[in-house]
Amino acid sequence: MMSRTDRFELVRLSATDAGELLTVQRSAYADQARLHQDPNLPPLTQTLPQVLAELVSPEVVALGLRTAGRLVAAVRLRTPPGAPEALLSRLVVVPDQQGTGLGTRLLIAVESVAPQQVQRILLFTGEHSATNLTLYTRHGYVETHRTDAGAPPPAPPYQLVHLAKTLGREPR
Repeated sequence: MMSRTDRFELVRLSATDAGELLTVQRSAYADQARLHQDPNLPPLTQTLPQVLAELVSPEVVALGLRTAGRLVAAVRLRTPPGAPEALLSRLVVVPDQQGTGLGTRLLIAVESVAPQQVQRILLFTGEHSATNLTLYTRHGYVETHRTDAGAPPPAPPYQLVHLAKTLGREPR
């Protein structure tokens, strides 16, 4: 019996995926902008050249899930050279596929592609992102601290919740 996520192919994203990735990112973050009453979230204001720069950076691994050629989910992991920590960012799933396990699949996949020296993965999300917070804590991420998001008026202030997961690897 096939699971709901079996029809999705895990792929490494490259510069040729930049435009499609930006479209997926913006569609996925629209709901976050509404929840936080902040239309200026960085994933919504990021430009195509900025996405392209991330995709060609040797510090970034970008993974995506495709079905029938369509990019439906993606995530990025940035690891500075030799660093014991990596930053997970822009975990996105298109609205019509949210809640189907694709975010979980990407979280698991990104851990497997993290460079061997990485001992912890860090991330952050908005305090009103209850679904995201549930997903991350279910997969072993623990809140470390909160910071002010600094949304410009008239948006109400909110906090970013910072989380970390220790991978349990032997350091090299």
